[in-house]
Amino acid sequence: MSAATHSEPQSEPNSTQLERDARVITAADHEVAPGDIAVGVIIGRTSEYFDFFVYGIASCLVFPSLFFPFVPRLEGTLLAFLVFSFAFIARPIGTVISMAIQRRWGRSTKLTIALFLLGTSTVGIAFLPGYETAGMASVVLLSLLRILQGLALGGSWDGLPSLLALNAPEKRRGWYSMLGQLGAPIGFIVATALFAFLHASVEEVDFLAWGWRFAFFAAFAINVVALFARLRLVVTHEYERMLDERELEPVPVVDLVRDQGGNVIIGAFAPLASYALFHIVTVFPVSWIQLFTDQSITSFLMIQIVGGFLAGIGIIASGKIADAFGRRNTLGAVAVMIGVFSGFAPTLLNGGQFGQDVFILIGFALLGLSYGQASGAVTRNFSSRYRYVGAALTADFAWLIGAAFAPLVALGLSAHFGLGYLGLYLLSGAVCTLAALIINRQLAQD
Repeated sequence: MSAATHSEPQSEPNSTQLERDARVITAADHEVAPGDIAVGVIIGRTSEYFDFFVYGIASCLVFPSLFFPFVPRLEGTLLAFLVFSFAFIARPIGTVISMAIQRRWGRSTKLTIALFLLGTSTVGIAFLPGYETAGMASVVLLSLLRILQGLALGGSWDGLPSLLALNAPEKRRGWYSMLGQLGAPIGFIVATALFAFLHASVEEVDFLAWGWRFAFFAAFAINVVALFARLRLVVTHEYERMLDERELEPVPVVDLVRDQGGNVIIGAFAPLASYALFHIVTVFPVSWIQLFTDQSITSFLMIQIVGGFLAGIGIIASGKIADAFGRRNTLGAVAVMIGVFSGFAPTLLNGGQFGQDVFILIGFALLGLSYGQASGAVTRNFSSRYRYVGAALTADFAWLIGAAFAPLVALGLSAHFGLGYLGLYLLSGAVCTLAALIINRQLAQD
């Protein structure tokens, strides 16, 4: 039965007020079209990536001085990047816990808990005292909130990307698959613009004392908007019907690992070129500019904003390219391009302001082309029963392997052994992507 034939739904025992309000708004909707799903995906991902980049930029500009003043600036930044990785370590755990919550209480309850936890843990960081005030307790609290962010990100999987891909027209799946990825450059642009404004508007001492906190305060408000936008889809009867038809429901993770664990491994390694590049052009360069150059941080952030727009254009272009040549072929071709770029990256980063800016702009353009098709490129390997959980865990492990330690490893190796190791790191990601795609193709032919 279409949602249009329902009167205002009755309150359910486990419904939150947000869910009931969303049902009232969507009660007159006739169906959930791919465009509607895409909007929900973009809004949700934009919110998550805004939180993500607010923390990443603060790890470069603020946290070394605020939480790790007892060590030199380089070591303080490396420690901040270590804490940065905690969310990626916790994310698969969050997925496992959240799937159990969904099986017991439903998708909307799981999503409400996850996004509320993400918003509150992010805004909680804004209230943390520094090391000079609270000592090691401040570091412990920062680490705990970062872990909670990771658990929340694991729980925020709503199945919308999989549903979008499955309901897209046969010859436009590349186009519809890239739509959700647009949340990354949008979130990055907003977060970077906010930090550039704050950094340029107040003195350095005031920025470190209180200015940076405004970015974290904004996270909660953005998460509320994203929560309602996604619930607006999740609670519709049509959405539930589509999920049931596609069997996009949680299954025990043990069953997934036992029956199709190999697909999780292949899916985790397939996008590594993109995920490695992700932090090499977003988070790592801010720390490098801060530590080893005299370029203005504000002007560099502005260049990164331009790069963010290039990434958005690249993501859009990837949809057209993938529909013409295939998603896996597109991902493999761009991996080769990233491998070539890895050979020039050290020279560009060591080439003064002009070289650094060129590195950022080329890097973001390649990131867009690659990241646009990185999500779910091989999730069709999963049978219908395992696709929902398989897609979530595949993304979790891809982020863990490819991106969690990227800023830490890139900065540590480059600072101590030279920028050549940065190129090797990028090259390793490209090689892993190509190897995973080759193995995936061979398995498909068997």
